[in-house]
Amino acid sequence: MRKTDLLRATLAAGLLVGGTGCTVIPVGGPAVPYVAQGRDSLTKPFHRMVAIEPQPDWTPEQTIRGLQAAMAAYPDDPATLQKYLTPEARATWQPTSTVVVLENAFEVGDQDPRDTDETVRKVQIVGTQAAVIEHDDTYRPAERKETIPFTLVKDPKGGYRVSSMPDGLLLTVADVARAYRPTKLYYVAGDRLVADRVWLRLKAAQPFAQTIIERLLNEPSSALVGAVGSGFMPGTKVESVRSGEDNVVINLKGPVGFDRRQEILAQLQASLYKNDIANGRTIEVHVNGEPYATDKDIDPGWLDNDSGDAYYQDKGALHRLPAKADEDGPLVGYTAGKPDTEYTDFALAKRSIGLVAAKGPDGISVTSLNEERPWQQVIQGDKLTPPTWHRDGTLWTFDQRNGVVLRWDPEGVRRVSAPGVAGLNVTRLRIARDGVRVAVTKGDTLVEVGALALPSALMIGNVRQLFKADSGETIRDVAWRDGERLLVLTKSNAGPNLLEINVGDGSKREIPLKDDLRSLAAMPDMILAEAKPKENKDGGVILEFIEEQQSWTPRSTANAHDPVFPLG
Repeated sequence: MRKTDLLRATLAAGLLVGGTGCTVIPVGGPAVPYVAQGRDSLTKPFHRMVAIEPQPDWTPEQTIRGLQAAMAAYPDDPATLQKYLTPEARATWQPTSTVVVLENAFEVGDQDPRDTDETVRKVQIVGTQAAVIEHDDTYRPAERKETIPFTLVKDPKGGYRVSSMPDGLLLTVADVARAYRPTKLYYVAGDRLVADRVWLRLKAAQPFAQTIIERLLNEPSSALVGAVGSGFMPGTKVESVRSGEDNVVINLKGPVGFDRRQEILAQLQASLYKNDIANGRTIEVHVNGEPYATDKDIDPGWLDNDSGDAYYQDKGALHRLPAKADEDGPLVGYTAGKPDTEYTDFALAKRSIGLVAAKGPDGISVTSLNEERPWQQVIQGDKLTPPTWHRDGTLWTFDQRNGVVLRWDPEGVRRVSAPGVAGLNVTRLRIARDGVRVAVTKGDTLVEVGALALPSALMIGNVRQLFKADSGETIRDVAWRDGERLLVLTKSNAGPNLLEINVGDGSKREIPLKDDLRSLAAMPDMILAEAKPKENKDGGVILEFIEEQQSWTPRSTANAHDPVFPLG
């Protein structure tokens, strides 16, 4: 066998066995120089997909698998995919901006097994859709069967060409893992940065740092459009990004104003460091060839989550969580620490604001955490969801009787436009620590996530479904860890289940449980929950999840309920 025939046979075998229809060549190969990840790297290591042209002895199945591999390589090599198409298909097919992601084990077969026409073959890919990467680079999980039709015609020179197929690229989970990276971009909301999780494709000829910054200069994903802003002016472009021994130099061009310097530097630093790019090195920005600023003087509060003491409730009184599990938590020294079974569902404002809210029988009342002040009812209603605080000191709830969102500040109570939240079945409304994202539970089976619009924060928009309980499963509680991760506690006949869900792409992590949990509170570095003690039907005990051990440990004695953090 000649070498060319042997190579062709080997590649064809790769199509059938590997299901990818291509070779995988490390970036260090002859096509593109390898760029290693490390302290001096501005990129991420990856393997480039190199598809091959359709071969004259390929079957329809091999042709379709080769076509799919050419789709995986398309952004780097659009020419190879075109060779799989007839002239008519080349003129009409469009890659579009949405990518369908299939599970790796897809099947290729005839649409109608009875069809024996070898000149025109109608075949299809049948598989499970794992996700869609949208035009705005957001990754949306999906789990449903997909059937994608193709029409192939016999080529006079041998083999087949595709004469018709749906628009858009079709990738596998392995393709995405190889060529894309989940990436956090940071935008501005007031005095804070908000993370926007997108999936960006690695480019062989460009540092990933530059890919990140180019995407950052565009508007955020659809989940945050209208809810966050940017320090960058429209029309700003990236000229280059290069790495020095102790610095990263970003060259921009365009209308970069000096009045937004803090926002620009904070966005750049967080978007690089939080994606493990150029960590610890000084970021220098040049604009139109002139030095602009460095990130040495950035205000450290841009990613502040307002961490603080943990508290719990007992008999309508607020206690601080003790340092040791065998101690009773000390009562809060003022009004909120006095037993009064009229009040439940305590919520703590930002530490600098120092207010406590609680739900009573006919409304929501507020008092001070740090001084003696009587409870003052600020929102009236007998069917209100538990209160939740915004970073700006406003208090929010959902009026189940009238089906509206209510917002209180010292000037009074106002209704908030929330078309995606409207209805009478809202059971919880929780604002995240970033002051932008909002979680809503509907009934006891559905969690939706939206965003507060700027600048007035008097509209909740961009609402979409995040989680739906399985049959026989109900939602017990939800809690934000930060602005990106939401905890969802459910219960079914099989027992409790606790998920941590990234609201950016819906990815889930299951947190192990052995106790029957009732309620949650969380911070970025801590998860607390109330558990029902086996020896006491009426009491409760506060547990802390120890990440390193993947286990829970007691943090209170019995008769402790409903843990809570500031902005929790």
